Amino acid sequence: MTNAPHKPCCIPTRGSTGEVAPVRRFDKSASAHARHGRKPLTGLTFLEGSEFLMGSNDEEGFRADGEGPARVVSISNFYIAPATVTNREFGDFVRDTRYITDADRFGSSFVFHLQVPKATAQTIRQHPTGLPWWRSVEGASWQRPEGPGSHIYERLDHPVVHVSWADARAYCDWAGQRLPTEAEWEFAARGGLVGKKYPWGDELEIDGHPQCNIWRGDFPHSVEEGWRPSTVPSRSFEPNGYGLYNMSGNVWEWCEDWFTRDYHAQTQANNPKYTQDTGRRSMRGGSFLCHDSYCNRYRVGARNSNTPSSSSGNCGFRVVADPD
Repeated sequence: MTNAPHKPCCIPTRGSTGEVAPVRRFDKSASAHARHGRKPLTGLTFLEGSEFLMGSNDEEGFRADGEGPARVVSISNFYIAPATVTNREFGDFVRDTRYITDADRFGSSFVFHLQVPKATAQTIRQHPTGLPWWRSVEGASWQRPEGPGSHIYERLDHPVVHVSWADARAYCDWAGQRLPTEAEWEFAARGGLVGKKYPWGDELEIDGHPQCNIWRGDFPHSVEEGWRPSTVPSRSFEPNGYGLYNMSGNVWEWCEDWFTRDYHAQTQANNPKYTQDTGRRSMRGGSFLCHDSYCNRYRVGARNSNTPSSSSGNCGFRVVADPD
């Protein structure tokens, strides 16, 4: 595992361009609008808990992220969504609760520079410290992924993006579900395989065919012909051994844990979960902006994090639920 300096990866952090959080314009929590009688297990996949080898000793990994050492942990039974929450599903939540996301509250969110419309790009001067390929775009949100003039009408089955950890939790409260712990997420992502780099094995491509939506080209400046930096539908590519889609690439997925680089030393082996406030929440899975020339955190053992109010065009979430 490499001991190279910690790289910030492809996720920008709220506050890195100097913006200040506004006061919430409403006081109603999504939990107050919980849909009584909804069956939270509908459409979810049951996973029988067991022991599994969690973490990574991969030489391609990042020691500073706390990926390892790999260890045996045990997980209880749980249900997990086969795919990330889509724009259509998140739209149902917003219409039902009149919820206002953090991106809407701030009035902006982060958009990758090649996704920003040319007319908009000419007016933007801010980018996060150390991540010059991001732009803070006024008006960018889950409904307007690239800012004013963009829309999700043809992306209803794509993962919702520009959602913060707080937004994801609000959705879960409404739906009667929750976010996965890091351990649950990794157990599910591995699909029953032991010690493999990806949800399908150790080779990034199979017979020359991509297995996930990650960067194709020269990051962050140019892309391969026929590919563009964007999400794909939540149920793209072949599912893993548990029938779960896009556990690598497409969008980063928020987890319940607070993030610590001492995760494997500071959590128990039975249903591990880090609960001490560190200011950052864990994220897993990588996104369409990940590339091994910069960082390859789309491996199942890789870890990342961000502040709970941060949002960007490559971050979403999937849900889990406990058995009745």
